[in-house]
Amino acid sequence: MKSTGIVRPVDNLGRIVLPIELRRVLDIDKDAALEVYVDNDSIVLKKYQPACIFCGSAEGVAQYQGRNICGACREAIAALK
Repeated sequence: MKSTGIVRPVDNLGRIVLPIELRRVLDIDKDAALEVYVDNDSIVLKKYQPACIFCGSAEGVAQYQGRNICGACREAIAALK
């Protein structure tokens, strides 16, 4: 993991502000969703990318009845008929 040397305080509601430089470099827009992971004693933030519930691919994902499914899995399911 690469250190940026940037330190930010946590406010009384538990929020932190991501510096604009990091948001620009990582292409994180104003209302972007982030996933939160815990790795031992570290908190990791990652840009959320919806993935297929069957294969985990993030390519060509669409929602069907509230679930994410990729084109390849849609085609495979259609071929079962």
